[in-house]
Amino acid sequence: MRRSHLGDMAVFVEVARARGFRAAAERLKLRASSVSEAVQRFEDRLGVRLLERSTRSVALTPLGEQLYTRSLPAIRDLESALRDLHEDQQGVSGTLRITAPYSAGPFFLDELVAVYLRAHPDVRVELIYDDQKVDLIEGGVDVAIRSRTLLEPDTHALPVGPELTMAVVAAPAYLEANGTPGLPHDLLEHQGICFAFSRERLAPWNFVGNEGLYTVMPEARVIANDLPSLLSYARSGLGLAYVYARVAKPQLDAGALVEVLRDHTPTLPRYSLNYRSKRNMTHRLRAFLDTAKAQGAS
Repeated sequence: MRRSHLGDMAVFVEVARARGFRAAAERLKLRASSVSEAVQRFEDRLGVRLLERSTRSVALTPLGEQLYTRSLPAIRDLESALRDLHEDQQGVSGTLRITAPYSAGPFFLDELVAVYLRAHPDVRVELIYDDQKVDLIEGGVDVAIRSRTLLEPDTHALPVGPELTMAVVAAPAYLEANGTPGLPHDLLEHQGICFAFSRERLAPWNFVGNEGLYTVMPEARVIANDLPSLLSYARSGLGLAYVYARVAKPQLDAGALVEVLRDHTPTLPRYSLNYRSKRNMTHRLRAFLDTAKAQGAS
């Protein structure tokens, strides 16, 4: 598409967003007649009618609605990029967008973000917790907190946070009624409370053997994507749960849960800060990485 076509499309998107030529002209700082001419020119080039005009209002045609819906995200991305460019010239400012799994918050991320914001008062942070993988580009995020297995190719990663020791836990009443597994393969005779990354993907139960890590999964009686819920179901005696030892520690200390198979559970690698490129990195992202390093990342 020619550059002039892109400019006319941006005008069309603004008219559709403002639902009028005059309002769009004010936002674009153009004359209303220039805006109308740009939309007419764009329609003529496409050979379709995008807007229904009347003396009082402007409405999208079905084809116009389709084009507006498809093109708006791209226009927003371009506006965001230009805004970021302007803000970055002012130093460490603008909005840093982060996606992370829920467990990263209490482990290290909430504290890291607080330290970062105190050091850089002109920065805003949008932190979205989501256990499903969010694409760095399509998701419009600057940095993702991820496990090593979920790092995107052709990106960079900085280890951060503590090592993650796993634990298999159950209520005393469950173990009394069903027996205590002595080896990981005994789990095949038990019911599990399993964490789900999605409907199709359960988190594996990994264990340490002579030849490295291997996986044994009990029959999943309960599936959830929330760690506190897993612990709650385990306390209720519904089965064994495979969770971070740090998350389960308060209930283990209180005797509400019992840990089993301790000699077989692994310590998993630390999370990573996953980001796209070291070239043309915004000041705010570089400052965030520097803060993470100062907080113990390496």
